[in-house]
Amino acid sequence: MMRRRDFITLLGGAAAAWPLAARAQQAERMRRIGALMNSAADDPASSLSIAAFSQGLQERGWSVGRNLRIDWRWGGADRDRLRTYATELVALAPDVMLTVGPSVRPMQQATHTIPIVFAGLNDPVGGGFVRSLARPGGNITGFAGSEYGFSIKWLELLKQVAPRIARVAVVRDPFGAGGPGYLGAVQGVASSFRVELSAIDASDPAEIETGITAFGSANDGGMIVPPSTAAVAHRDLIISLAARHRLPTVYPTRDHVASGGLISYGPEQTDIFRLAAGYVDRILRGEKPADLPVRAPTKYQMVINLTTAKALGLDVPPTLLTLADEVIE
Repeated sequence: MMRRRDFITLLGGAAAAWPLAARAQQAERMRRIGALMNSAADDPASSLSIAAFSQGLQERGWSVGRNLRIDWRWGGADRDRLRTYATELVALAPDVMLTVGPSVRPMQQATHTIPIVFAGLNDPVGGGFVRSLARPGGNITGFAGSEYGFSIKWLELLKQVAPRIARVAVVRDPFGAGGPGYLGAVQGVASSFRVELSAIDASDPAEIETGITAFGSANDGGMIVPPSTAAVAHRDLIISLAARHRLPTVYPTRDHVASGGLISYGPEQTDIFRLAAGYVDRILRGEKPADLPVRAPTKYQMVINLTTAKALGLDVPPTLLTLADEVIE
């Protein structure tokens, strides 16, 4: 028979263990992330971004299936689908949302309370997503994409790789927040580069094909493709049309050049997603988006496709090859 003193001792030990067990159970409780992407699920570039995001979470102690669940939605360039998926994800009551570029707007409209972290967004202040970069002030924060001033760098690269260009078209998403911004930045310097500037709207494949075909019917043309949903969703179409009409083109990401584009310069996309994982971790551990400043990307890269350059009859200057982070042959 158990003596009273032994029972009290046992009871005291068990009571002391209860808080430890409760804390362990709480630490391992399942948390939920809702992710809305502006690309297709089978997009190779998306796979790399997801891998970087997942690795960033794992490095901070989060494991899908053990203490984390991620609900992915792939809206592509379909704005109605993005809005539908945003509503679906909010209904799942996740602890935090991950969004990309144009996916932020429908997510912002769907919830004003669930924390949102964006991985690449043009002009978050001008777009009305945050009050300021240093103090976002609401339920949204994250990592900005290319600044509008990148347009000038893209034009400079285009003239370096194809000096005879006299006409430049900016392939823009007319519904995207960055469309006017990138075009405006190039307009401000076009005369100093001695080029005639025009815009090609890219809201759907038919419009893209019509616009690029018309522009490519004359000689001495080149294109700039700023970051947008259209640039992601219709990447292969834009690249194939540029090749068909022999238009030297500068793109915003490595993915475009790996798919056959000529040259790209911009933030490294996988790095942005890895950084976003850090903000998601901090929010899951109790911090508020309003207290996490919007940050700029930390890594930029230039990629050149020499095979495409040769097909276009271009000799890439040795200085550009030296500056390139990657040369695809």
